[in-house]
Amino acid sequence: MAKHRIYTMSFASVYPHYVAKAEKKNRTQAEVDEIIRWLTGYDQQALADQLAQQTDFETFFAQAPQMNPSRALIKGVVCGVRVERVEEPIMREIRYLDKLIDELAKGKAMTKILRGSD
Repeated sequence: MAKHRIYTMSFASVYPHYVAKAEKKNRTQAEVDEIIRWLTGYDQQALADQLAQQTDFETFFAQAPQMNPSRALIKGVVCGVRVERVEEPIMREIRYLDKLIDELAKGKAMTKILRGSD
């Protein structure tokens, strides 16, 4: 099966869209970063390094220090697809992140977005 084109896109090329989506709804880049750190285990410097290196999505998730086990609690629909039913591991991680950013833009509290943790 061919890789999805998004796997080879740089995470840094999509990151500004996450931030813009959040800021359009009066949320912040810091909140976007907090979500990404919660999901992946990157600290702020490592996240900045990944962005500077233009790391592709596949590598970004493969190199993540500690994918949060609570991400399995993320449920719902993104782009017409139920995230919990996505079978391809990298695409599932991308959809988890998309769903979390959607929740942020919809005004959910950070404790709910981060599935009860801070």
